[in-house]
Amino acid sequence: MSFLNLGISDTVAQGVKAMGYVDPTPIQLRAIPLILEGRDVIGSAQTGTGKTAAFALPILTKLGQPSNVSRALILEPTRELAAQVETAIRDFARFTEIQVAVVFGGVGYGKQNDALQKGVDIIVATPGRLLDHLGRRTCRLDQIEYVVLDEADRMLDMGFLPDVRRIVEKCPRKRHTSLFSATIPPEIDSLIRWAMNKPEVIEIGMRRSPAETVKHVVYPVAEDQKIDLLRALLDQVNYNSVIVFCRTKNRADRIGNVLKRNNHSVAILHSNRTQREREQALRGFRDGRFEVLVATDIAARGLDMLEVSHVVNFDVPQHPEDYVHRIGRTGRAQATGDAFTLMVAEDVCHMAAIEKFISQKIERVKLDGFNYQYTTLFDEGKNDTRTPRERQARGVRLSGGYYCGPTRRRKR
Repeated sequence: MSFLNLGISDTVAQGVKAMGYVDPTPIQLRAIPLILEGRDVIGSAQTGTGKTAAFALPILTKLGQPSNVSRALILEPTRELAAQVETAIRDFARFTEIQVAVVFGGVGYGKQNDALQKGVDIIVATPGRLLDHLGRRTCRLDQIEYVVLDEADRMLDMGFLPDVRRIVEKCPRKRHTSLFSATIPPEIDSLIRWAMNKPEVIEIGMRRSPAETVKHVVYPVAEDQKIDLLRALLDQVNYNSVIVFCRTKNRADRIGNVLKRNNHSVAILHSNRTQREREQALRGFRDGRFEVLVATDIAARGLDMLEVSHVVNFDVPQHPEDYVHRIGRTGRAQATGDAFTLMVAEDVCHMAAIEKFISQKIERVKLDGFNYQYTTLFDEGKNDTRTPRERQARGVRLSGGYYCGPTRRRKR
């Protein structure tokens, strides 16, 4: 089925064709007709499945001709996603006269004020900066007809749901609302009941494993040697580009600076970087000026980064879904990729949860020629006569006398 068969306008279809899209994805096939019919939609699908087009194409079609007031609002959790979605909508709308503005923090208000004052049909925004504009009265939402809450689970993780409620309250009660998210955690249910009207739920198979073209392994290591092992890996591995994921912003800065001192071309990406620094990091990494991107989970979802040959989890993610998102940065479009995870003793629980989530045991390996310190992780599985089910039920003994069970850790 072509995009035209889904009911989008000829001018919007021209934009889709100009971008090189031919066949609609499953989320687009199911969401576009519903939004065109005026039905509220909950779309649950992984990043990279075409969610932006799923809501942008029908909204552009319904808006039709441009006006001097804002009629559609799209909320995004991060500046990078907001900028990326705004660019995509501009491309889809290139043969229309629909005007789009992007609103996010970390930059001055001047250009945003000018765009909003001229009047735009669609606002793509992060919650914090949009509330600032509402407080300054440089933006109005009283004529909004379409609201899209994109990456809702990420907005929940970042603590934005109260801000989202405040924003939606300023929109007309009679409106169309869509919510798109990789996962729909229970905490979002109250928002759905409050903000949406009998929504249609679309679930496109949740991706619970990395692409088959990705080879992934775990490197057990003592905490004190993590940075040394990372440096050794980068020295030995033949890579084109690599993303190193860290748990915190301070850790990302520290790891990035260590790698710079070791003559790696490195960009650092996290929420404390200025907008200019973030844009330079992403652009330089895409263009090949930087071979290594050290980042927090801000880079794990949504961002358009093809041809990443390697992903390194310097810190094991604490949520299994985040592992899949991180690993999804490599092995895209049927390309091959490698994913390495550095695991210390305190990560055993999280690693077990990841393996259960993806229904796969990840190989533990040692790097040839690396002078390892002893860690109890090297004894994992030795002389253990329990079945896998028994090990899962009983948990794993960690260093320091701790005992890690399926749901908690306690002192023995």
